[in-house]
Amino acid sequence: MSIVSFIEDAGERLFAGAKAATKAPSNEAAATDVPQLNAAAGEGIVKYIAAQNLSAQNLSVTYDGAAKTVTVKGVAPDQPTKEKIVLCCGNVHSVAKVDDQLTVAQAPTAAFPPSTTYDVKAGDTLSKIAKAVYGDANDYERLFEANKPMLRDPNKIYPGQQLRIPPKG
Repeated sequence: MSIVSFIEDAGERLFAGAKAATKAPSNEAAATDVPQLNAAAGEGIVKYIAAQNLSAQNLSVTYDGAAKTVTVKGVAPDQPTKEKIVLCCGNVHSVAKVDDQLTVAQAPTAAFPPSTTYDVKAGDTLSKIAKAVYGDANDYERLFEANKPMLRDPNKIYPGQQLRIPPKG
């Protein structure tokens, strides 16, 4: 369990109400809207995770717009799924941090060791990242596969996005 930082202005634009939830309410009526906006944002992230064909038992996602933080709980079937769910939560516009409270039903093994993450910078390509991480630009396919289904095209990554970097092996 950990707090993972993300670039809040990068990522998928899943909910329009997040900006409203990140500002202090100016009156009582607006104050009652903030919990509803936060709940809608959390539901939007759950739908995004499901759209990526990822799931966890008892998955719970909450969004705190004032803190720009997502809290994710549940039991992922394995380490790669856990990592992908956390990245789905964080690679969303208006999210700066993910409080990862997910557990894993199957402990990390040699087959599924924990991955590291990489913050995409302007000018990066999967080949360039693979060359830096693995020493071989042709290992970009490993990065692409490790980040599916969030990545649909190896040529479409953006600055601020976080990617899974599985160990070479």
